[in-house]
Amino acid sequence: MTAVLRKELADYFTSIRFIIFFVLTLFAAAAGLIAASQGIRQLNLPPDFVFLGLFTTSGTAIPSLVSLLALLIPLIGIALGFDAINSERTGGTLSRLLSQPVFRDSVINGKFLAGVVTLAVMIATVMGLVAGYGLRMIGVPPNPEEIIRLFIYFVLTVFYGAFWLGLAMLFSVVMRRIASSLLICIGVWLFFSIFILLIAPAIANAIAPISQNSPEAEIIRNANLRGMIMRISPNTLYSEAMGALLLPQVVGSLGVISTSQASFMIANPLSLSQSLLLIWPHLTSLISLSAICFAISYVLFMRQEIRPT
Repeated sequence: MTAVLRKELADYFTSIRFIIFFVLTLFAAAAGLIAASQGIRQLNLPPDFVFLGLFTTSGTAIPSLVSLLALLIPLIGIALGFDAINSERTGGTLSRLLSQPVFRDSVINGKFLAGVVTLAVMIATVMGLVAGYGLRMIGVPPNPEEIIRLFIYFVLTVFYGAFWLGLAMLFSVVMRRIASSLLICIGVWLFFSIFILLIAPAIANAIAPISQNSPEAEIIRNANLRGMIMRISPNTLYSEAMGALLLPQVVGSLGVISTSQASFMIANPLSLSQSLLLIWPHLTSLISLSAICFAISYVLFMRQEIRPT
């Protein structure tokens, strides 16, 4: 598997696809720094989380770095995996590769690990650039809790990208045509990104309808139901976990609450342990989804008949 991993990493890092997305991530880092320079001084951030503002602060017209990465990571994962298997099969190189003393599972394992490593390198590079230049810009070093939060965010983002990579590889194994696997991956991404935002309120209003005179309990029930439906999407799981990690405000991280409850709450950031308790279901869900997608693609690939063309 090591030989396949090294070969795939060499292909990824020298491909025009990687160069394009790496340049896009560098632009995202530059845009995040510009947005932070525009808005971080205007925000009333807690003194313990000023450094996190470099990653979460939006400018007047530029979104924050974490918002840009949330848009780019699925596209990078799809781009790295949508033709991982069917391009080899179409070009006739897969049968030649398997005719060598290479185990079949080493091929798909090496391709998946190479994609994850490539994603991790991109994310770590962007975060390192923003942290380095941001430290010079604000002059406030990160405290240990901020470093831990950023590391957990890095792990969360890698698993989020691994889900889309595994999903793309699954369609690459199932579909014979490269264009078909790419279109299906883009369709799934659009469904989880856009259409789920339209479907969730409609289903919630059908099950728990509300009006202007509805009591507070019914409004909360409708909002909780809408949130539960939206959590079917990995995008929602990732955005909620990211908010609890990098924007650890009590009211923003606990979901929907009543006005009577909010009147007794103190606007105090969540501690690291409380943030971890909140994001633990989200993180385990993303890890499970990534593992399920890769496991299905692994089983299907191991059972496929591969003939020389």
